[in-house]
Amino acid sequence: MNFEKNIQDIIPSMEKWRQKIHSKPEIAYEEFETSEFIAEKLKEFDIEVHKGIGGTGVVGVLKGNRKSNKAIGLRADMDALPMSEKTNLKYSSKNPGKMHACGHDGHVTMLLGAAYNLSRKKNFSGTVYLIFQPAEEGGKAGAKAMINDGLFDNFKMDSVWGIHNWPGLELGKAVIHDEFAMAGGDLFEINVIGKGGHAAQPQHSNDPVVAIGFIITALQTILSRKIDPFSNAVLSITKVNAGTAFNVIPEKAYIGGTLRSTNDKERNYLLKKIEEISKNTAISHNCETEFKITPGYPPTINDKHCAEQVRKIFKKTFGEHTVDMEHSATMGSEDFSYMLKKRPGAYVWLGCGEKSEKLHSPYYDFNDKLLPIGAKYWTNLVENLMP
Repeated sequence: MNFEKNIQDIIPSMEKWRQKIHSKPEIAYEEFETSEFIAEKLKEFDIEVHKGIGGTGVVGVLKGNRKSNKAIGLRADMDALPMSEKTNLKYSSKNPGKMHACGHDGHVTMLLGAAYNLSRKKNFSGTVYLIFQPAEEGGKAGAKAMINDGLFDNFKMDSVWGIHNWPGLELGKAVIHDEFAMAGGDLFEINVIGKGGHAAQPQHSNDPVVAIGFIITALQTILSRKIDPFSNAVLSITKVNAGTAFNVIPEKAYIGGTLRSTNDKERNYLLKKIEEISKNTAISHNCETEFKITPGYPPTINDKHCAEQVRKIFKKTFGEHTVDMEHSATMGSEDFSYMLKKRPGAYVWLGCGEKSEKLHSPYYDFNDKLLPIGAKYWTNLVENLMP
């Protein structure tokens, strides 16, 4: 693959940047060194820098060589995961219990590479906002924090664009969905309160353990019997806790899980049914429930026109065969969805290789061969959207 000179020249530097960020992973809202490194690089490129947006977020402001009111935002997430790395790479995590297992180190680097190239050429009209976002992982909603801190009020942009590396997809290929790309995700917790007692005398108790067994079974019928078979949703029970001794019926039992859904109407209906079925099932066992929802990210919905725009630009840049039209959406979630609720845009998956380790694996490492591809994509997106 051919790259213009500015990008070709900084490929070794980009690899060093990425591996440096990888070796010092920082989790949600703790990206102090990472954001400082980003700010320093942007200043080196003579790009205006704004720090501390939504906590540790950074925004670079770059104007083209032609005046225009057009403005777009390019977003890269920069946080790591709270997990231990097992790659044994020379640049593996130096921060115990923290790891770049989702490629955000690569996302940052691709955008920095594009920032360098765009700042040298400035071959576009209007303004590009380079958005380096904290806290995408773990439901921490860094995108929402940046929005609440004035991202779109203080930086007037017409559209916003994001990318994510995608294991299992051929290196450099893209998946650009029309509309639905990723699911929304919510957490729910159900406390079942009964009456404890001696395990040998269950007739004097209201057993919450039996109740949660029936609740778990009943919840599995929601997707198969309460929504359209052509709808997409996932309900998983992932936590069950009860009891402290073999001969004691506990007073309380606990269930936790996650709901993945594809639109707000269906999400609200399903959460209501989870609460309703849990409550009524518990009542049938003379128990009560306490229900708690921890809202997650909304579904990631691409603007259809923007998706078509970027699909054409990607094919123009890398070739007709480089856009995968068959890849289905995923039930994973992504907080770029908050930005897409405020501005039109599109979220693109960039293939990092068929044999790449899957995301969130302790053996995952970003494929550095994708760095110049990402930088070239960002550059051509800007130059084509703002000629």
